[in-house]
Amino acid sequence: MEIKVNASELKREKGDVLKDLADFLKEKTSANVTTAAEEITVTGEGDAVTKKYVKVLLKKFLHQQTLKENYRIIMDEDNMLKVKERRLYEEQE
Repeated sequence: MEIKVNASELKREKGDVLKDLADFLKEKTSANVTTAAEEITVTGEGDAVTKKYVKVLLKKFLHQQTLKENYRIIMDEDNMLKVKERRLYEEQE
């Protein structure tokens, strides 16, 4: 199964977050992980890699990098996950 992760909005963060994310996914899934520009592709055998499992791993990565308050993971289309920046609303006084 092939799952794509659109992480284009993570480019705003300092450091090489996309490379760290790809390494994290490779380590946790032991699947083939490739990076192309702003997209990461996870290819695994059978049920070893599911869309839901990759979503959980993405949430764990954001939590470890202290980015969970700024970003969320949404399922975009078939076998596509997207890292979206959260809309932060200011409290009205």
